Amino acid sequence: MLDVYDILPFDNPDGGVWKQGFDITYNENEWDSEPLQVFVVPHSHNDPGWLKTFEDYFRDQTQHILNNMVIKLQEDNRRKFMWSEISYFSKWWDGIDSQKKDAVKRLIRDGQFEIVTGGWVMPDEASAHYFAIIDQLIEGHQWLERNLGVKPKSGWAVDPFGHSPTMAYLLKRTGFSNMLIQRVHYSVKKHFATQRTLEFFWRQNWDLGSSTDILCHMMPFYSYDVPHTCGPDPKICCQFDFKRLPGGRVSCPWRVPPEAIHAGNIQHRAWMILDQYRKKSKLFRTKVLLAPLGDDFRYAESSEWDQQYQNYQKLFDYMNSHPELHVKAQFGTLSDYFEALRKESNLGEKSSNSFFPVLSGDFFTYADRDNHYWSGYFTSRPFYKRLDRVLESYLRSAEILYSLALVQSSNSDKMSTFPSVDHYKLLTEARRNLGLFQHHDAITGTAKDWVVVDYGTRLFHSLMNLKKVIIDSAHVLILKDKDAYNYDASTPFLKVDDVQSSQDSLPHKTVIKLTSQPRYLLIYNPVEQERFSVVSVNVNSPRVTLLSPLGKPVAIQISAVWDGATTVSHEAYQISFLAHLPPLGLGAYQLLEAQSSEADLADYAIYTNGRNNMQVKPDNIFKIKEMQNSADNIILENSYMKLWFSGMSGLLEKINTKEDGKNHQMKVEFAWYGTTSNRDKSGAYLFLPDGDAKPYIFTDPPTVRVTHGRIFSEVVCFFPHVTHTMRLYKIQGLEGQSLEVSNIVDIRGEYNRELAMRISSDINSQNRFYTDLNGYQIQPRLTMSKLPLQANIYPMTTMAYIQDVGIRLTLHSAQSLGVTSLKNGQLEVIMDRRLMQDDNRGLGQGVQDNKITANIFRLLLERR
Repeated sequence: MLDVYDILPFDNPDGGVWKQGFDITYNENEWDSEPLQVFVVPHSHNDPGWLKTFEDYFRDQTQHILNNMVIKLQEDNRRKFMWSEISYFSKWWDGIDSQKKDAVKRLIRDGQFEIVTGGWVMPDEASAHYFAIIDQLIEGHQWLERNLGVKPKSGWAVDPFGHSPTMAYLLKRTGFSNMLIQRVHYSVKKHFATQRTLEFFWRQNWDLGSSTDILCHMMPFYSYDVPHTCGPDPKICCQFDFKRLPGGRVSCPWRVPPEAIHAGNIQHRAWMILDQYRKKSKLFRTKVLLAPLGDDFRYAESSEWDQQYQNYQKLFDYMNSHPELHVKAQFGTLSDYFEALRKESNLGEKSSNSFFPVLSGDFFTYADRDNHYWSGYFTSRPFYKRLDRVLESYLRSAEILYSLALVQSSNSDKMSTFPSVDHYKLLTEARRNLGLFQHHDAITGTAKDWVVVDYGTRLFHSLMNLKKVIIDSAHVLILKDKDAYNYDASTPFLKVDDVQSSQDSLPHKTVIKLTSQPRYLLIYNPVEQERFSVVSVNVNSPRVTLLSPLGKPVAIQISAVWDGATTVSHEAYQISFLAHLPPLGLGAYQLLEAQSSEADLADYAIYTNGRNNMQVKPDNIFKIKEMQNSADNIILENSYMKLWFSGMSGLLEKINTKEDGKNHQMKVEFAWYGTTSNRDKSGAYLFLPDGDAKPYIFTDPPTVRVTHGRIFSEVVCFFPHVTHTMRLYKIQGLEGQSLEVSNIVDIRGEYNRELAMRISSDINSQNRFYTDLNGYQIQPRLTMSKLPLQANIYPMTTMAYIQDVGIRLTLHSAQSLGVTSLKNGQLEVIMDRRLMQDDNRGLGQGVQDNKITANIFRLLLERR
C-alpha cells in the first residue's frame, strides 16, 4: 500500500456521475460468449448502538427486521438475506418460539439466509485491540455453534472507518476464505478500479509465502447504500431502491424517484439497471457481479420486503427470459457470490492464485470526500478508549483465575459453595459488554452522548463484576487449608486496591488500614512471563513493614499522598516496592504497622514560582524544599539513564544513555489544534485542523513537584489543562529502561480545541514512522507533504516509534489514540478533543462530554 500511496496524486477531479471516479464505457457484445452473472445481495446494517442505544434499536427496529425475515423468506425460496451482528441476533433468538427457530435453521440449511462474519459486532479496526477483536469473534462464533450449528465463512465489513490487515489475518485463521470491505480512501478506490484490482488476495506484511492470503472484495463506490451499490450513477441506482417509492419516508436526493415495475416500464427499467450492472462489472476481472441491496436498519416493515423483493424479482424474470441481454440475475448471499467468483476464476485449482493480484498493507487513514480524513475518531472520547483496555485486562485475569479456581474447588467438598455458575454468567456478560464496545460507533467515540453513557455503564458494571470473580477465585486458590474455605457473598474474603466510583470517573486507591497484626496483600501476575515490577499501595500510617511471600522484609519507598499540588495529606501514605511474581502467579505479601529499617522516605522539591498563594507547609514526616522556577535543570537518574528537565516548565529536555554515554535531545511539549473556519469543521469523526498546532502557552510557569526516592523518582508539572508526570524507576529490566508518562487531561472548558503531546528528538527519522495495528503488528508510515496534515495521522493502539540507523524511540500507549510524526525526529499524540459542532456524518452532535481523562504511556529509547 505504501507503493500505491507513492504513485497516487491524491487530486480530486470531478469524475462525472461517479464523482470520485471516471466514465465507464463498454461494448454491447462483450457478454455474448459469456453472460454477466449478477448477485443482488439484500442486507440490513444494524449498528449495536449509535443514534439510539442497543436496546432501543432492538425494540424499535431490529426485532421487526428479523421477525419479517422469517416470514418473508419463506414466501419465495428464491429470496435471500444475510446478517452479521450476533449481539442482536442472539437477543432476538432468546425471545422467539421453537417453531420460528426451526424455520431459521431451515432457511440457513437451504441457503436462503446466511450469517456473515458472525462476530458479536462489526468491530472498529483502528482502535480495537486484537484481544478484544478475537473475544467478540469467538463470542459470536461460539453462540452460533451452540444455537444454530453453523460456522460463518465470509467476512462482511461495510461500515468500519478504514480497514486493518489484522482483521484479514484473524478471519483467515478462523477458517474464512473470503472477505469484503467498503470504507477505503476514494483515491485508492479509484486507482484500484482503473487497475481492476478491487478483488485481491490480502497478504500479511511478514508473509514470505502465501499462507495468510485471503480473497478480499473492495466495494468501488462511495457508500454501501443502494444509490452507491448497483453501479456508478447514484441518480439511476436510487431509482432501484424501492423503499424510496413516492409516498414513503425516504426519497431520492437526486430528485428522480423509483417507479414500481410493471409491464409498461419493465423493458426500459431492466435496460437501465443492466446498464449500471455492466458498467460496474467493467471494474472487475470476471463476469460475476456483486450488487448489495440494503442500508442501515433496512427491511423493518413487511411492506419494504414486498417493495424490494417483488420489484427485483420482476426485473430478474424479465432479464433472464431475454437471452439477447446475456445476463443471469438473481438474489444471493455473500457466499453465493464468492462461490460463483471462485468457480469463474478457477480458484481452487492449484496454479491459479495469479488471476487476482496480491496486496499487503492497510487502509488507513480513510477519507470519504475532499480533504475529509477520518482521523478525529482515533482519539474521540479517550476516557472510554482507556476504560476499554482496563476492562480487557480484568477480563483476561478473571478468566484465568476462574479457570484455575474451578479445578481447585471441584477437588474439595468444602469448596462446593464456590459460586462457579453465577461467576460463569458474570464472565460471559463481561465478555459481551466488552464485545459490544468494539462496535464501530462505540470504541470509536462516535455515538450520541446518552449512548456513550449506556456503553460506559455496561463497561463499569462488568468491571465491578469481574473484580468479584477475581476476589472469589483468588480466595479459593490462596487458602493453604482448603477445609477452612467459607464462601459468604456479603463479606468477600478480599478487597481490591483501587475503586472507581462511577462510569465516567478515574479510579482511586483504597487506603489499607494497618494494625500490628499482619494484613495480606495479594498480587497477581496475569501474564505468562516471570515479572519484577513496581507495585504501589496506599496505607494509613508511615510506620509500615512489608514482608515478602517468604516472610522476609522488603525494601519500600514511602511517598506522600498529595492533596493538590503542594499539600501533603496525612490520611494516607503510598508505599512502593519491587514485586517478584512467577508466570500466572499469586504472591501473598504481608503488611503490618511497625517501624522498618527497610523503609525509605521520598523527599521533595516543589517549584512554586514565588506564588504567594502556593505556600508549601513544612511537614513533620517528609523533607520538602520550596524552590523557585529557574534556568537550572532538574535532574533525575537511574543506572540506565540521566534525565534533564527544564527548571521553568518541568518538561523533559534531554536524556543521557549511560551504556554509551550519549546525549539525546528529547523535548516534551504540549500543543493545541483548532478547527478550520470553513463550513466543514472537525467533529467526532473528522479532523479538520486550522493549520499546524500552536504551542501550549502558559503565562506563569507551572507548579512543579519533584520526588526523589529509592524505588522511583518523578517530576510532576501542574498545567491548567494537564497534569503531566514523568517517572523513572530505579530497578533493573525494561521498567527501569523506560520512562512512565502520565497525562491527566481536562479540557472541559475549551472550545473547538484538541490537545496534543509532542516529543521532539534528534533522531533522523526521515519522514518515516511506525504505528501498530491493533496491538498485533507494525505498519510503516510515510509522512507525505502531498497530503493534508490530518491525513498523516494514524491510529495507535499500543505503540508508535521513530528510528534512525543508531536508535529507536518508542511511545507505548495504554489506550488507543491518534498519532503522527510531522517533522523529522518528532512523535506526536492527540490526547483529547472538544468540538462544538457535528461533522455531517450522521451523528448530529459534536463532542462535548469530555471527562478528566488519564493518558498513560511508556517512553523507551533503545539502541538498534
